[in-house]
Amino acid sequence: MDDSQFQELVDDEFVRIEDRIDELALDADIDTAGDVLSITLETGGSIILSRQIANHEIWVAAKSGGFHLARDGDRWWCATTNEDLDTLINRVFTEQAGTSLF
Repeated sequence: MDDSQFQELVDDEFVRIEDRIDELALDADIDTAGDVLSITLETGGSIILSRQIANHEIWVAAKSGGFHLARDGDRWWCATTNEDLDTLINRVFTEQAGTSLF
């Protein structure tokens, strides 16, 4: 995958996550600046997703830790936790907001 393909894949993921937050009408502030998607929850917590172009990864920062996800076939995969992006996002949203996202 080249940088352009990576950027397109991450853009799609960020938009999908933002759309899902809107669909669920979660009380969260979403800010996209550069390569970072920041989600500030009504509970005061935050979840930050950032694209790491040099190594073609999505990094997720949450109260429970930092996670690096690389593309594995047609999914983003965290080798440390053995979770795909949706599973990881659901877990950190449940931990911090009391609801799953997907």
